[in-house]
Amino acid sequence: MAAERVILGVDPGSRCMGYGLVRERSGVLSLVEAGVVRPAEEAMSARLGLMYSRITALLQAHSPQAVAVENVFFARNSASALKLGQARGAVLAACGVHGVEVFGYEPTLVKKSLVGAGRAEKSQVSFMVGQLLGVRPDWAEDAGDALALAICHLNHSRFLAAVAAGQDGATRL
Repeated sequence: MAAERVILGVDPGSRCMGYGLVRERSGVLSLVEAGVVRPAEEAMSARLGLMYSRITALLQAHSPQAVAVENVFFARNSASALKLGQARGAVLAACGVHGVEVFGYEPTLVKKSLVGAGRAEKSQVSFMVGQLLGVRPDWAEDAGDALALAICHLNHSRFLAAVAAGQDGATRL
């Protein structure tokens, strides 16, 4: 395991994009930065441009080793799903330009890995994120979701590394 890793989590949305940076140093998690981007512009191109610019600034300022982003879920409203996909595309494009690897996670997997239930409430997820980071959760819901994505990625990559090293918890008889 690397001595220190910084992961950027992003909860994309066409009206509000949450982001959160989590540092893992020797297995201890800490909050680096979290917030939301709420574009005031109505034009979709302007909103996507602002999201792209903010992700670019975060990548340049913090040099994360990876980005964890929420996968697009199937929505009843196809127009909403399309806009969410476009917001996610702005994030992916910024990461691609900066050569940062992106990992996608289903919302239910993120909730299950942090709370133990795939249908957990946002307040439960935020509470667990605060517990894991050792801070009081006073962030917007979208920022809490982004931090949860970053933590989920750290946990998932740690698990995969352990399995690859033959430390999957099984004992041979």
